[in-house]
Parts: sequence; C-alpha cells; structure tokens
Amino acid sequence: MPTFEQLISPTMEALKKLGDSGSIVEIYEKVIELEDFDEKTLAEPHNSEKSSRTKIEYNLAWARTYLKNAGYLENSSRGVWSLTEKAAEGKIDSQEIVKNMRSLSRRKAAATKSPDGPAGYVDSSPEEIPTWREEFHRILTEEMRPDAFERLIQRVLRESGFVQVEITGKTGDGGIDGKGIARINDWLSFHIVFQCKKYRGSVGASEIRNFRGAIVGRADRGMFITTGSFTRAAIEEANRDGAPPIDLVDGEKLADKFKELSLGIKTEMVEDVTLEEKWFLNL
Repeated sequence: MPTFEQLISPTMEALKKLGDSGSIVEIYEKVIELEDFDEKTLAEPHNSEKSSRTKIEYNLAWARTYLKNAGYLENSSRGVWSLTEKAAEGKIDSQEIVKNMRSLSRRKAAATKSPDGPAGYVDSSPEEIPTWREEFHRILTEEMRPDAFERLIQRVLRESGFVQVEITGKTGDGGIDGKGIARINDWLSFHIVFQCKKYRGSVGASEIRNFRGAIVGRADRGMFITTGSFTRAAIEEANRDGAPPIDLVDGEKLADKFKELSLGIKTEMVEDVTLEEKWFLNL
C-alpha cells in the first residue's frame, strides 16, 4: 500500500496530465492509471467503522493536503484542485515537503498528536475530510435499523425530485429494495429500481451483476446506493456497454446529497468582518 508521501509526486503528475486542474475523482482515476494499482490495493478500506473511503483515497487526500499547505496546490469551493504558480517553478521534493510541513505543524499546534493522521502531523484528518462525515457514516451504519435506512433513502430520493418512490424490498426479489420515477425538467422521465445497502467496505462487481439481472425488464435503469464504496471492477461493470445502466451512489456522494438538501445536516455560515483602517485614513 503506497503511503501518502509516495503519492505526492503521482498526484502532481496526474494534475499535469489533466491540464493543471481536476476534481478529486479525476485525480484519483489518473493516479491509479499512472501507477497501475491492482484491485486488492484499490479495495482496501481505510477505516470501515469511520468512513467509506478506501486507504488509497485517504492517502491521496493527505497528499493533496500536504501539497496545498506547501503552496503547490489550491482548491476551490467546488472541490476542483489546481496547480499553483509555485508548482511550475521546478521539480518538487516529496521528502522535503513532508519534513517542512511536519516541522511547521509541530511549531504551530500545541494539540495532542492524533494516531489517525500521518506521524508527526497534529490534524486527525486531511483538510477535505471533516469530522461530520465520519459521524454521518457511523450513524447510518451503526445506529439505524435496515428498515429505517430504507425510509431514509426513500426520503432523499423524493427530496431530489423522484416521484412515486416506494419501498418494495422482500426476500427473493433479487436485491431490489424500491422503485420510483425520475423526472428531468418535467419533459423526460424514466423508471428506476434501487438497492440500498448499509455496508462497510467496498461493493464488488458480482453484486452489481446480480442487481442488474434483477432489473432487466422491470425498469429503465438501476441505482445502487451504499454507505460504503465501490471497487473499480464494480464501477466498470455498472458502466458496461450494451447492458442496462446502473448509477452508483457511495457513502461520500450520499453525505454530500444530505448536506446539499439540509436533511439532518445544518451548515452554519460565520460572518467574518475585517476593518480596513487605511480606507478611512486615506479619505
């Protein structure tokens, strides 16, 4: 398993290949293409009790955090990461970046070091992984009953614009938990069936194939929603040419949707007022 330090250079190379900017998903896909990681490595979970992220995704997040703090990357509010002018100045030294950031971190923080983050770093999670995501994952996987989780998915689909959303799950139904109709701008609509799975770890290709077998002839497309993640093989299977399409929603996307819709997640904006003394004195 590559460490976050070993992923610093591949992250920079991936962004250059992507035209100096890219989303988290695009960076991930390009890095694993460049490094040719095997399926076992890609599927290894970071901490299935706290997050749906894999170890690779977690280490890549730390790599981006270190590169940003060192001035080589910047990210927008929409989650797009890009190279800075400093990144174009020359070849970077991963070991030097790590050494400098750990030294700075020790000087700036008096907080207790967390065993969860890289050794010598005072923060427990990368910048882009706030603690509310871990709490969201814990509540869904540990606290909610399966039937309550199904109703939760029914609610979020309705809030997202789906109509006639029903929970239909029963034994021997091929994994189908419900159905509904997705409408696009009141012009187009298509029937969907969905499976919602409380899960720790990664859903594999075989489960996607089994689900597809159950939806053939019953809907236009399927949705597989999980609190976990999907292996690369599962993603490829869901998008296989000539087969009924299946949309995949992992734990990260699910958390983002609940935050976007303000369902059980409140976002508080703090006003930051700065007085510009020079503006007054120059009148």
